Amino acid sequence: MGHLPTARTLLSSRRRREKIADTASFLILLIMAAGAMLPIWWIFRSSLMSNAELYSYPPKFFPSKWLFSNYVETLQAYDFGRYLINTMTIIVPSVFGGTVTATLCGYAFARLRFRGKKLLFTLCVGSMLLPGMVTLIPLYLMWTRIFHLNNSYLPLILPYFCGGAFNIFLIRQFISSIPRELDEAATIDGAGPMRVLVSILLPAIRAAIIVVALFLFIQMWNDLLQQTIYIDDPEKFTIAIGISMLKSGLKSDYAKIMAATCMAFVPGVIIYLCGQKYFVEGIVMTGMKN
Repeated sequence: MGHLPTARTLLSSRRRREKIADTASFLILLIMAAGAMLPIWWIFRSSLMSNAELYSYPPKFFPSKWLFSNYVETLQAYDFGRYLINTMTIIVPSVFGGTVTATLCGYAFARLRFRGKKLLFTLCVGSMLLPGMVTLIPLYLMWTRIFHLNNSYLPLILPYFCGGAFNIFLIRQFISSIPRELDEAATIDGAGPMRVLVSILLPAIRAAIIVVALFLFIQMWNDLLQQTIYIDDPEKFTIAIGISMLKSGLKSDYAKIMAATCMAFVPGVIIYLCGQKYFVEGIVMTGMKN
């Protein structure tokens, strides 16, 4: 008879395999993270080079001289402060209104009983299948021909007060995962629907609300197309439009274009880092039920 492995040998072999698997997983994640960060590093390193060095071959991974003066020169042609204020003028009310509306609609679909609720929810979710390009021209004609809101921020802000189908779905799924017994206990104590929402449900779905706010922020921060359609006054340009105009103005001065690009994505990165914990939690918990 062969020698049978002892329990200690089996445990040691198992730990060795787990250690190898963990090391391999870490290396794979490290390679993927490096691949994801490489474009960002390339933009940052390009913003600190001279144009002559940018065109050199083979390309350099690090600048031979760190030209932070590129940012000072870029600010002379790129009014970042004004563009940031204009962008936040659109984003702040849109994020607030969209988050509030999505929360109210999600609560109604998850908890309240009313005629046609399933049909309305089906239409709401089904609207996510409708490409945005399909409604682009009708919406433009509505805002400019009927409401005469040319060169105004309102066509960019008001649509977000509808909540958004995906955001409503996200809030609804979160609220559905909360036991109804909590609502019933509050109702017995005399709380109405709004009191239940504010006192019982909102603290429990804080992660989902932050996720919705982040989604709205990112969507509006990157929305160059609609901002270009509705805004033509240089005094009202946003960061996205400003970079687009800067590219056409500087043409081949890529060092300054990269510097402006770095300044443009820094506020978005800061906002995301502040809410990334809730962002991950919200994505993981979506659709889960107790």
